[in-house]
Amino acid sequence: MSGNGGASFDEFARARSGQLLRTACLLTGDWHTAEDLVQETLGKLYRGWRRVREMESPVAYAHTTLVRTFLSVRRLRRSSERPSDALPEPPPAPGEDIELRLTLLQGLARLSPADRVVLVLRYWEDRSVEETADVLRIKPGAVRVRSKRALDRLRAMLGAELVDLGMAC
Repeated sequence: MSGNGGASFDEFARARSGQLLRTACLLTGDWHTAEDLVQETLGKLYRGWRRVREMESPVAYAHTTLVRTFLSVRRLRRSSERPSDALPEPPPAPGEDIELRLTLLQGLARLSPADRVVLVLRYWEDRSVEETADVLRIKPGAVRVRSKRALDRLRAMLGAELVDLGMAC
């Protein structure tokens, strides 16, 4: 894209790629797959940038595109790559409970993609039920039910581990 349209996309991509990559890492559980997911998302945004930049919230559109691309790839099973069992983590913030964070990330990785998406959007990205429903194209009631069931599955999986960490459910 030439002219000002290309420059504004470059600025947008530089400013938001870190946030998109963090969300993609949480969804995929693999750094390399997350990078591919972000690249595919940015490619889709670039193709329609003239329309996207006029939207009320291009950032929300980018996150929606990322989530839908993730679900689409998982649904089609067209990727022959397999995620690794280790997720690179940034250095911990002072006072951060590293063991709890790693336990939760490992638990997320063991959930189905649909459950993982709901939990990441609702609790890690701190989105409302309505925003999550809009991204996933489901009703708010379905988000509430899926969130509860996914949390129950996560708690069942991690029950003993959470007790060991002093976080009994």
